[in-house]
Parts: sequence; C-alpha cells; structure tokens
Amino acid sequence: MHIDWMRTDAQSAVNDSADEAGTAGVSRRDFIKAAGVVGGGLVIGFVVPGAQRFARAQAQQAPSALTAPNAFLRIAPDNTVTIAVNRLEFGQGVNTSLPMLIAEELDADWSQVRSDLAPAGDAYKDPLFGMQMTGGSGSVAHSFTQYREIGAKARAMLVTAAAQQWKVPADKCAASKGMVIGPGGRKASYGSLAGAAMEQPVPDKVALKDPKDFRLIGHPTPRLDARDKSSGKQKFGIDHSLPGMKVAVVARPPVFGAKVAKFDAAKALAIKGVQQVVQVATDRGGSGIAVIADGYWPAKQGRDALVVEWDTSAVEKVSSEQQMAEYRRLAATPGIVARDADISKLASAPRKIVAEYSFPYLAHAPMEPLNCVIDLKDDACTVWAGSQFQTVDQGAVARTAGLKPEQVTLHTMMAGGGFGRRAVPTSDYIVEAVNVAKAWRAAGKSGPVKLIWSREDDIKGGYYRPAHLHRAELGLDDKGNILAWNHTIVGQSILAGTPFEPFMVKNGVDATMVEGMGEPYKVPLKLSVHNAKANVPVLWWRSVGSTHTAFVMETLIDEAAQAAGMDPVAYRKQLIGSEHPRHLAALDLAVAKSGYGKKALPAGQAWGVALHESFQSVVAYVVEASVKDGVPKLHKVTAAVHCNRAVNPMSIEAQVQGAALMALGTTLPGAAITLKDGVVQQQNFNDYTVARMPDMPQIAVHVVPSAEPPTGMGEPGLPPLAPAFANAIAKLTGKRLRQLPFDLKSA
Repeated sequence: MHIDWMRTDAQSAVNDSADEAGTAGVSRRDFIKAAGVVGGGLVIGFVVPGAQRFARAQAQQAPSALTAPNAFLRIAPDNTVTIAVNRLEFGQGVNTSLPMLIAEELDADWSQVRSDLAPAGDAYKDPLFGMQMTGGSGSVAHSFTQYREIGAKARAMLVTAAAQQWKVPADKCAASKGMVIGPGGRKASYGSLAGAAMEQPVPDKVALKDPKDFRLIGHPTPRLDARDKSSGKQKFGIDHSLPGMKVAVVARPPVFGAKVAKFDAAKALAIKGVQQVVQVATDRGGSGIAVIADGYWPAKQGRDALVVEWDTSAVEKVSSEQQMAEYRRLAATPGIVARDADISKLASAPRKIVAEYSFPYLAHAPMEPLNCVIDLKDDACTVWAGSQFQTVDQGAVARTAGLKPEQVTLHTMMAGGGFGRRAVPTSDYIVEAVNVAKAWRAAGKSGPVKLIWSREDDIKGGYYRPAHLHRAELGLDDKGNILAWNHTIVGQSILAGTPFEPFMVKNGVDATMVEGMGEPYKVPLKLSVHNAKANVPVLWWRSVGSTHTAFVMETLIDEAAQAAGMDPVAYRKQLIGSEHPRHLAALDLAVAKSGYGKKALPAGQAWGVALHESFQSVVAYVVEASVKDGVPKLHKVTAAVHCNRAVNPMSIEAQVQGAALMALGTTLPGAAITLKDGVVQQQNFNDYTVARMPDMPQIAVHVVPSAEPPTGMGEPGLPPLAPAFANAIAKLTGKRLRQLPFDLKSA
C-alpha cells in the first residue's frame, strides 16, 4: 500500500504536530510512563501531540483522544527486553528492524531482545500521519528517529537509576550490552535497575549515538522471527483459536455489490458441525450467506451445499475486453492534464514512437488468505486480525458493532503477506466479520467467531490493482533526442471515495495513477489522465502506480536509446544529468557489479537495464535474459539500491529478492485478473499465475552507502524488474513488449 506521496499534500494537516515535535522528529514529544510495571520492569510509551488534527480531517474516522499511554519498551527482571512494533509484520522484517533501532540506542544485549506486535492504540500511530498503519514502505523511514529516541531515553533513565544507587555522578556511568557500568568496575543489569529507572523522569532531550558507534544499525542481522517461521512454530492470524470459537465462511455474490434473491439452507444445515446459516451484509452494498460451523471444513462443505439465487440486476457487469476497448477510446480524447509541457514539436518531429500499453487487474494473492476473529459482546468487541490499518479498522468495527472506538480492542496478528490487501479504507473483510458475529448473536448464540476466506474467495474477492491503458507518442530528432512527449493514462482511481481523497487527489488527478512518470529524466512530457469508473473494487498493490508507470517509462526510454543509436545506460545518464545523484549512483553501482559492457554473456543471452524511484528509494536493475522457443527466461539480476542509510542490510536484500520475484510473476502468462459479465474468471493458483521457485533467477543485491536518514524498501524493488526483463527481450527478438503479462506472439 502506498502512502508516501501523501507527505507534501497532507503536511498542512500535521504542521502543528511537526511544530511541537521540532526538527528532530520526536525530541520534544512527551513520554508517559505507564501506570503498571510488568514484573517490576520498566515500561515506556509516548503519545503524538497534534496527531488528532490529521485524524479529524478524515470524516470516516472518530479516534479517541490521545491520552492512554501504550508501552513501546518493557525490560523484565530477567533482563529480557521486549519491544512493541507499532506496525504489521507480514514478511517485510519490521519485527527486527524497528527493535534494532531501540536496542541500538538502549545498548541492549541483542540476544535478550524480543518483539511483540502492538495492538491498536493512540501511542502507536505513525509519527507523521497520526494513524496506526503499515504502508508506503514507511515503517523504518517514519520511525527511525522515534524508535532511536525511545531507546536513548530509556538508557538515560537506567544510567541515572544506577548512578543514584551507587551515589556517583551519572556521567561516570556508561551502558553496554544490557548492563550499566560504574566507577570501580561496578555493574548492574538492566533488569535489576528497571524498577528504579521507572521512577526517573523521562528526559526531554537526549543525545543520539554517533553513527560510527553503531553496533546494530547497518549490520546484517538475522530476523527475530526467522526460527519460528522456518520451523513452523510461528502463529499467524489464521491460526488463532479461542475456546468455544466457531468458524464462518461466506457465500458472496458473483458480481460485486449484488444481493441474495433467495436461498435454501436445508442441505447446508444437514451437514454435521454446521450450526447456523444466516444472511449478512457484504462489501459494496451487497449481501451474502454466512455458514457458521464447528470448524472450517464443515463450514466450507455447508457453503458448497447452499442453494442461492442472486439478484445482479442493479449492478454493472464489467467485461475486460469491452473495458479495454473503452479505455482505448478514452485515450484518444483529451483528458485531465496532470503535467504540462510544450509538445508543439511533436507534429513535425522527423521520427516518432507511438505506443499503446495495457495492464490487467492484479490480485494481491498473499499466501495467507484473509481472516479475522471477532469476540462481540454487548459493550465490547475484541478483534484478532493481521491489519495494516489498525486505526481505520478499529473505527470500522466500532461503527459496525454500534460501539465506541475505545470499546474495541484490536490485536495485531502476524500476517502471511498482504501487499496492500490488508489496508482497505472500507475495512471490507473486518466489517464483514463483525456482521457475521452480529448475526450469530442475533440468532441467540454467543462466543467468538472466526471468518476465513478460502483461496478462491481471496482471488475472486476484489480490491485489485487497477487495470490501466497508456497511450504514448514521442517525437524524436534525427539523433534520437526527445523533442516532445504526449502521454495519456486511463484507469480507475484507487483514492476516489476514500478518506485520502482530499489529500491525494488534486484537480481530479489521482497521484497514484501518475507517480513515476517523467522523473528523473529531462523530457518534455505532457501527461493527461482519464478516471474511468467500473464496478470492480480497486486498491493499492505493492508499489502501486509504479507497477505500470515504471514499465512504460523504462521501456520507452530504452526504445528511444535504440533510436538514437546509443547505449541504454549512457542514454539514461545523459537524460538524468547531474540533478539526480542518487539515481546515477544506483545505476553506476548496478552496472559495475554486473559486469555490464565488460563481460561476455553466453550465446543467446542479452542485457536489460531499468531504473526507477519509488517511496524515495532508487533501484537499478541490470539483468541477463534469454528467449528459447518463444519463452523468455530471466537468468541473473544485479540490483543496486539507494535507500539512504541501511538499517538492516539483510532485510533490504530479502525485500529486493521478494519484490523482484513478485515483479517477475507479473510477466508470466496467466498473471491477470479478467472479468466476463461482471464475474472474475480466475479463482486459484491453477489459473492465476504467480512466480514459483523454478522461475527465480540469481539475484545479487548491492546497497549504495549513505549516511542520510533511511527511505522505504518494502516496495521499490518491484517496479524496474519487468521493464529490465522486457528490454533484454527486445534486444534478443527485436520486439518491443507493450503489455503485462508478456505476450511475445502479439508483440
């Protein structure tokens, strides 16, 4: 899910917060010591002044006052340090990288550090945006200073407590690896000092470490959850179970927003273990049938046995072929200008490139399908879910259940992937789970209910990366220089109708649709958009707009380089100039590490190059690929990353590897969601392609050294992979690929 471009547009909404925070980010924010001490340990939390100003601007949310102190750090008597992670861990590594920041400044013994996912709470809201969320590759970037200061202030409190016990000046004491060391070789563990440290005032200001003294930050660090995940011990949301819990599955309408006309539950109720069959409200104003049973299998069998007639008369029925034909028609008409430029030289340009690109809907398809446990009572509701949008989801539960937000406890569960699907402004699957729980209670039942989506539910259930069509016309001079570039994009807005629309849609232009177009190249680009409407729910998808804009930009730049008779790397560097040193550094590093232009490739292989910035990080790829019997194969990928300071190089490497493989999946035949008469045609991995282990190329990841504050890394590795691959294929076949997934026959 993408949020990073919101920084500028939403800044007026958080200016007061920034003023109170000061330029150091959180150096003057109040810390509040929690009222309780767990086992005599030290508990520290803080609230974000001004955050509610942003929250109030989102009309669909009604967050409570920022008063309750929530702990980020707990030091137990046995010296164990437990750090609360205010994000969702769903594979990106925040369960390790964020604790590294606190542990670094705390001078903790890393072997004694543990992490917990924080529940929904005001103290855990993003320091910049004032809502608890995971998205836009912003976890480390937004909390870099925040988490370091928590660690530094806790360290200062521990040192002061030790100094007072020993009756020595605090500046004569030092912290190291979970101990405070004083004059004469005195030592005290953090665990033994935690109770006394709790009595100390939280310092307003602390000096953060000089980076040259870092013992953790910047060093490859194995993930804290690696052992449990690799051994099968890790519990995810779908594994969560409670005494007396029932499991529900829902029969949803085949067309989005359709309703139940009538149904017969007799066969479902006859299945052993099925307890209840109820009609419930579903997303987008639709309705469905929930089968509630003693476990998943009887619930699934019960749903399969239902006899349901659907009323689809009031909803649009999208068909992909007709939709793309309409997109082509729109692309030939004037749209909303998102970026203006003088393109008067286009008509008289001696050479032209005219290209049409198409991109399908994409499902998020995480390995763990959607799920949610709801324990609904008269005056409270407890939720267990792998939520990317804790604040939004907590508010949605409260509204749906008729409760106040403070009556809703939302526990953040480990999630098996998400890629944006667990950050839904409508909270669709969580609201649906509450509706099921309400229907269960209305039937005179009680106790928790777990809603589980099957793989088929997940693939067919909506909230896709939007389909897009691009139309580009470039005018070039005799030397291949770009004289004018007229470009139109057609697609659905993912922001229209959401709480983010006021901040991220300007003059009718959805910022996510056009992000990645133009920069860093000096080109006279006129960019227009058409906001198409369709009865298909759409959402951010890993790297959002850059999933299509990077492909268009980097293949067209490569084609222009060919027209100019120039090396594609040299051509890019010429267009970048000196204004984007981070791009140049990433490109140069990828070229140097790959051996591009120096080593000879095996017969039948070719180089491909692409470069793209997203979420303030730059990734350059140099790939080696072949085509055999019409089937392209990616053999080797050299990646260079400029994400400023690298907190955990191991996580960066893993994120780039995963993003590259996910991007490779978008090039494979069958990697598309298509609709006919409003019905999604794909339903599982047999007919919706994702990349598999045999598809994985060799990947080498290199990071450009930098001392600047870190930028995002969860998503930037995805956009440039497909165009780099396509550029290599073009060299081998002479065919320019104009769509994803690849189709060499029509190229």
